[in-house]
Amino acid sequence: MATKRDYYEVLSIARDASDEDVKKAFRRLAMQYHPDRNREDGAEAKFKEMNEAYEVLSDPDKRAAYDRFGHVGAESAYARGFEGFDFGGFGDIFDAFFGGMTTAARKAPQRGADLRAEVTITLEDAAFGVEKEIEIIRTELCSQCRGTGARPGTQPTQCPNCNGSGQIRRVQQSLFGRFINTTVCSRCQGEGKIIADPCPQCRGAGQERYHRRLKVNIPAGIGDGSQMRLTSEGEAGLRGGSSGDLYISVSVRKHDLFVREDDSILYELPVNFAQAALGAELEVPTLYGKAKLLIPPGSQTGKIFKLKNQGMPHLHHNGRGDQLVRLFVATPDSLTKEQRQLFEELAKTLSPAKKTAKEKEG
Repeated sequence: MATKRDYYEVLSIARDASDEDVKKAFRRLAMQYHPDRNREDGAEAKFKEMNEAYEVLSDPDKRAAYDRFGHVGAESAYARGFEGFDFGGFGDIFDAFFGGMTTAARKAPQRGADLRAEVTITLEDAAFGVEKEIEIIRTELCSQCRGTGARPGTQPTQCPNCNGSGQIRRVQQSLFGRFINTTVCSRCQGEGKIIADPCPQCRGAGQERYHRRLKVNIPAGIGDGSQMRLTSEGEAGLRGGSSGDLYISVSVRKHDLFVREDDSILYELPVNFAQAALGAELEVPTLYGKAKLLIPPGSQTGKIFKLKNQGMPHLHHNGRGDQLVRLFVATPDSLTKEQRQLFEELAKTLSPAKKTAKEKEG
């Protein structure tokens, strides 16, 4: 017969540990070795060992007997005090500490899982709003039995093994008293009901997988990376539980002309030397059509002009941002003979270029 380890060593606590220390140690180790959480070889044996240690060290009388006489004293305390004690299996103790999934929880309504999808739109779609169609595959209640799992016209019946409780309780007599072990009913898997005549559509599952197309209204002003939630469009729940939600991630494609910064739109306007030097009235594109822009004489590269209310709509309130037009004076990469002569004559009349105040500071 294997020698039992010291109970204090099993729980990794000192011999003068307080009741709260004992409880915390068991809580920590139970999370690690409980059979429902740890399927590794030896985890169940470790949980049995620590469960036994906790039962002794958490009881003042049993702990005192153990401290004085060791395992013999603890066994004697078990024989005196455990007559009729209901251990309820490993799960009951774990559930008492951590709110684990008891049979009642398994039979309770369970919310369906959330789903995720993605949609890609243009900048114009983001500016004006758009209706998009997305495709998802999700679990829904069976169209024939509406989730009961039984053939239409019939109903699930009470499990004869557990009388509808979902649990099987076994009483064992031992040297140390009467032990009651509670396990999930193997016939109904804890549901308390069995389906004698399964639904032919879902084969008793109560659910089916469907391919769905959903129309989604994307609001004006939405940004790249935003997420939308469609309530109750996720997976179906179990035992009457509500459906999960559908989360849609929105991506906005890059635009050929515009760059978005918050609710502002940036546009780079190229002009030639003459337009920058003499000034000009030009048409510039916006998301809402053409707009006129007056370029004053002597404008430099990098100068920014603002077109009010020509940017993106504000998502959560009225109004729009602005369009910012940044000037870019383009240098021609080739000249005709006549243009070259004109530039040469002009160059003779111009003063040498001077640094701006900003350039001098740099």
